[in-house]
Amino acid sequence: MFASRPFRAPALAAAFADYAVRHPDERATVDEFVALLDDPLDPFVRERLAGHFTASALVVSADGQRTLLTHHRKLNLWLQPGGHADGDIDLARVALRETEEETGLQGVAVLPAIFDLDRHWIPEHKGVPAHWHYDVRYLVRAGADERFAVSAESHALAWRPLADVAAGTEYDASLRRMARKCLDGRGISAG
Repeated sequence: MFASRPFRAPALAAAFADYAVRHPDERATVDEFVALLDDPLDPFVRERLAGHFTASALVVSADGQRTLLTHHRKLNLWLQPGGHADGDIDLARVALRETEEETGLQGVAVLPAIFDLDRHWIPEHKGVPAHWHYDVRYLVRAGADERFAVSAESHALAWRPLADVAAGTEYDASLRRMARKCLDGRGISAG
């Protein structure tokens, strides 16, 4: 089993408060994330099957017009890179790490402010019961070198125009929302 946490992660609590100010229409979602943050059982480990934090990244090309997506091996969907916190309370760092591990991109930079929040249900897989992911999402900027490498977690990677993702019904609704936020500048903050 896992232990109770003696701290609240004040930097993440402040980031949630900042996000709520920038996105007052998403207050109910922010409240769900704050409630998880306040839970006495460590929400940063995947063993907390009632739900736990994950982090992901909308990876945007240097020109701001495209995003790098992964064709996720387990879920069989085109998604942004991301993964479990595995005990790390710095979710921006987790998003950057997952980007580098899943894409092989070099010279990427994460914007420190939370870009998007999404709570979604993960189906049972290989004996791991179905559970909630509280995904804290960041914007990651690619550098000049856009060469990528497909990891074992993906079937494929591809650069896609943000406008196509924003309008494309074949993409997850939350991915389309992030593409729209990026295109119109919502959610982008230096932190």
